[in-house]
Amino acid sequence: MFRRARGAYAQVGGSAAPMYGLAAALAMAVPLFVGALTGHGAQGAMIALGAYLVALRTPEGPYGARARDLAVGVLVVTVGSTVGGLLAGHTWLSVFVVPPLIALGVAVPRIGPTAGLAVLLSAVRPPSADVVAIGILELIGGLLTAGLLLAPWPARRLRPLRAALSEAAEAVAEALDAVAQDVGTPDSTPLDEVDLTNPDLLDVTRIPDWEVKRRAASEALSAARTTYGLYRSGNGDPTRPERLIDALGRVLHETVTLQAVMEAAKNYPPDREWELETQTAITVLAARLRLLAGGVASAGAAPLGGVESAAVRRMGRAAEHIRRAGLAGDEDLVAVSLIGQVRRSIERIAGEVASTRRIVAGGLRFGFGAPRMPETLDPLPVWARVRRAVRTRSPMFRQVARVFVTAVASMALSAGLGLSHGHWMTITAMLSLRATYGETVEHVVQRVGGTAAGSVIAAVILTIAPDEPAIAVIIFCFALAGFAMRAVNYTYWALCGTPLAMMLLDFSTPADWLTAGERIVLTFAGTLMTYLAVRLLWPAGHLERLPVQLGRQLGTLARLVRTTADVLAGEIVRLPDETISAAGRSAEAVDRTRTRLGHERLPDTGLIAELGTAVDAAHRTRDHLIAVARLSREESVDSGPIPEILDRLADELEEAAERLEDPETLDPKAAMPAEELSEELADLDSHLSTLTRRRRAEIKSGATGDDFTPVQHALFQVSGIRYTIRALRRDTGTVIESSLAAAQPRT
Repeated sequence: MFRRARGAYAQVGGSAAPMYGLAAALAMAVPLFVGALTGHGAQGAMIALGAYLVALRTPEGPYGARARDLAVGVLVVTVGSTVGGLLAGHTWLSVFVVPPLIALGVAVPRIGPTAGLAVLLSAVRPPSADVVAIGILELIGGLLTAGLLLAPWPARRLRPLRAALSEAAEAVAEALDAVAQDVGTPDSTPLDEVDLTNPDLLDVTRIPDWEVKRRAASEALSAARTTYGLYRSGNGDPTRPERLIDALGRVLHETVTLQAVMEAAKNYPPDREWELETQTAITVLAARLRLLAGGVASAGAAPLGGVESAAVRRMGRAAEHIRRAGLAGDEDLVAVSLIGQVRRSIERIAGEVASTRRIVAGGLRFGFGAPRMPETLDPLPVWARVRRAVRTRSPMFRQVARVFVTAVASMALSAGLGLSHGHWMTITAMLSLRATYGETVEHVVQRVGGTAAGSVIAAVILTIAPDEPAIAVIIFCFALAGFAMRAVNYTYWALCGTPLAMMLLDFSTPADWLTAGERIVLTFAGTLMTYLAVRLLWPAGHLERLPVQLGRQLGTLARLVRTTADVLAGEIVRLPDETISAAGRSAEAVDRTRTRLGHERLPDTGLIAELGTAVDAAHRTRDHLIAVARLSREESVDSGPIPEILDRLADELEEAAERLEDPETLDPKAAMPAEELSEELADLDSHLSTLTRRRRAEIKSGATGDDFTPVQHALFQVSGIRYTIRALRRDTGTVIESSLAAAQPRT
């Protein structure tokens, strides 16, 4: 337990946001200070409370998205404070009204905890005859917070987009670096067994994990697309940011192809210095992408580098030297073909980087317009989703029900015992209860420690503070520190937010040590209720949904395999981006479930390991298929048994997905993929040998010119695809085996 607490207090979840803290602090302190000086402290406190509730939403992303989020927050706070004012003095009526609003905030992230907090904090105040006026005052406070947070919009509206594009370019550059540092490296197993703790030594001794870097680049590109989607798109024509994202996506896919060919080329190492030239060329291209990332982030102030690359030209000359040696019979033609594919991939990456440079050099011009509004919600699909969630008892439905029951219990207990500050118990419970045991315990530990210390600090300050203006200044300091450090660690927010909330609610009637003691006791009571809720009220339900997610992952991979077969057959030109993205999203859904299962009180380590294996194999399978599709794009050639192999792999994936529909009858031993591909894989080896002999015959007959022959095209494609197909077969078997093993009923 001590280790868990130490980890909760020491973790760093994000970076500090001083401007956010400053805006929130000003929105609260200014009304308090003005109200104190003019003798209207109670009204100033109402305005500050509205500002506080809206600032709690922590709007992120482009300013258009922030504006929408803040507008919803202002509306929710205004309505909630009015409803809460009507409930003031009606304790038991609040027990029936407030918990559904708290549960609604869990079910609808756009509302969040704002509605429940606004109603609850208004309902616990003394009854007032002018409820509408209180709502208007809190509306003013919410608008003040929104105005301060959105004030930089005209000058900095493109900053989130530039940051997202810059991070995407940097992530793709790191993926390139991972490929470069793996070129010609010896077996690193002995070094991996050495336990190094110095991060500087780790950076220079460990080869970057290609799969980790590739996944990070894919996620960065997805984040950039999401960020771009929140901006106004203009007349529908591709904008420069959109073209930049597409260009970076092509660079990443070509990098995946390059990595696959480089892995195949390791089996045919010619006695040449081409590896060093290849590594240098890839490193140079990664450095160029980093320059472009800097240029995007700085709005053109940073240098973009040159257009041509001497390193790429040198690599081309080294590959040409090997090609001529192959024509002379001094090199294995398969090795020559593979190195030729490496050269083509590098040249294509260089071309895409040059295209990216032209886009960045032209400036990310973007029309100024109103933020894009979300599509109108159709009530029928919403209600259909609600009915499905209730019928299937989805994890979200269980979490909503758990929060609702906990809120009802805490408010009923407070009303029954007549606790004057019982709302602190409800607030602790509603803000601490998370979807999993581990997340809840971590949040509770952070909140308890911060709240206890913060309550003592608040009591001391409220005891010695001479007057309301001084308290307003102190509130400014706590708001600045709390909101700025909130993303770093929740403990900081509990430490600063506790005295902040206490001083806001008791601004006109300062609290004493008794109030601080009650706050600490009620916080512990809310913590206990939270712990009991996460232990006793329904399991999260992630385990029950696992077979469905695994079946969806296998199904999307099967569709991607069949689409790749269509590319080889010439029916389509390239893999659709949506098909690739769907395979990635299904794997990420399984990975999120794996993470949540790891937060359970007694995590099943065997199941978590199987899911990790399945997710990693699914990502590798997707990469292999991207490489196969791009390696076969030259022209229609005789690809031998490759389409049949892909079709059989798709059949195996679909059959496994069907077996997952009834996990109770799963027999992992009987469900292992059949070894029916051995003959097709042997035919592929024979086909490659045949192409090699035919190419040798062409060379002997004098076909040594620069023009590619059909046989040479086929040799280029099949030599690069052969290794990838075998790796694809292994990883497909792995994802099927691990998925079936993970879906077995657990005892």
